Amino acid sequence: MLRRELLAVRNGLTAGDVREAGRALAEHALELPELARARTVAAYVSVGSEPGTLALLDALRARGVRVLLPALLPDNDLDWGEYAGPDSLARVQHGGRMALFEPAGARLGPDAVTAADVVLLPGLAVDARGMRLGRGGGSYDRVLARLEHAGARPRLVVLLYDAEVVARVPAEAHDRPVHAVVTPSGVRGFPAG
Repeated sequence: MLRRELLAVRNGLTAGDVREAGRALAEHALELPELARARTVAAYVSVGSEPGTLALLDALRARGVRVLLPALLPDNDLDWGEYAGPDSLARVQHGGRMALFEPAGARLGPDAVTAADVVLLPGLAVDARGMRLGRGGGSYDRVLARLEHAGARPRLVVLLYDAEVVARVPAEAHDRPVHAVVTPSGVRGFPAG
């Protein structure tokens, strides 16, 4: 029910709202010390009414950061490829689900994410504990499990709108808290992350 409510609010946003939020989000994200030090960042290309990520991806690339983007596999796991600018993206329709923008170049394998210093996560909400509510497909749960299994300890940062920082989201035993949330109005860290 919470997912439906959050998606309904997002779907009411205009393209201008999404663009403006993306610019503000990029500005705040770039102030994060973990992004300033990062050599490799795993990110994603926002779609629809998700907080815009392209400005942030381009700013990271301009800093010389290697940016990895996901490609959805048939089993909902994620492969990864390198972002080389907007022209390096392909629009991919995944069955009856939404179309995603994925890297058009070589695939690096699902384990490529373990090289990331920071993983920027999509989500629908985060709570005061740093627990993230995703869309429910499990793709990023697999990514987080892969990171843990590999002993990788990247900083986990979720990108959201201001109203999506809530008191509490449902969490299961396998869920892990994020280190920070970036919204158009600023950054908030979580001690448990």
